[in-house]
Amino acid sequence: MTPARAPFPEHAAASGPALEAALRAGLPLEVRGAEALARAVAEAVLTPGKRLRPLAALAAGGVARAPERAAMAVAVAVEYVHCASLVLDDLPSMDDAARRRGRPALHRTHGVAVAELAAVALLARAFELTAGSPEIPVALRPAVATELARAVGAEGCCAGQAADLGADRTRIGLDELEGIHARKTGALFVAAVRGGALVGGARGRVLDALTAYARNLGLAFQITDDLLDLEGDPEVLGKDTGRDAHRANFARLLGADASRQLVDELLQTAGESLVPLGGRASVLQDLARVVRQRRA
Repeated sequence: MTPARAPFPEHAAASGPALEAALRAGLPLEVRGAEALARAVAEAVLTPGKRLRPLAALAAGGVARAPERAAMAVAVAVEYVHCASLVLDDLPSMDDAARRRGRPALHRTHGVAVAELAAVALLARAFELTAGSPEIPVALRPAVATELARAVGAEGCCAGQAADLGADRTRIGLDELEGIHARKTGALFVAAVRGGALVGGARGRVLDALTAYARNLGLAFQITDDLLDLEGDPEVLGKDTGRDAHRANFARLLGADASRQLVDELLQTAGESLVPLGGRASVLQDLARVVRQRRA
């Protein structure tokens, strides 16, 4: 029997080497007088990760038939933002995490001040790429930069993180929790998919379908993250589990079984959003399966 195709792993294998090269090429690896900062920035990005967000950006670019280099510029910017968010999330003032991606958290090896500066440097570099990359058509740069800015700022990750830190886990309801993570986690998935599609000129129904997909995928990803924090193997995850015991999260609010059911519902809705796009969206369709089955 011929094994079933798995489009997302094939996409990751095909795109991964070029993505890793682009991530490295875009970094400020030599910063005169601030070598420690350059090392921290490189470590934050180049430590191996899943790269789901930039790979989703590239896949969305494929749906919209975007030039490969333009989609890659978006993918790199998205991953720089994601890596910056991980550095900030791990800080003592946030989660005070000991490990990330199987290695000590950045502030543990470089100090809090350098870690904070590395995160800011990565955010700045991401916006430099989206606003000024020669690979992205000039007319499209403002739209792509705006997508990323909304994902990061007071409408996105920052707002979600602030709300998460301030939430009362004993009183929070499902709607409020979904609202928090639509911004904290979902917003960057939306920016990745929309950004990759925008550089291909996507608009109208195509962009709407991809946006709906990304919103549901991002929330499903967060719920699986909560389940892994509750049930996962720290050695497989590359980070400590049980860190969110003091926070409101889906696994503890709903229980594991109901959380898994919600993941299935969200991913089904995400997949249905892509049906009008046909085979062009097969990689994104398969990414939903990857999110459902992930163990790390």
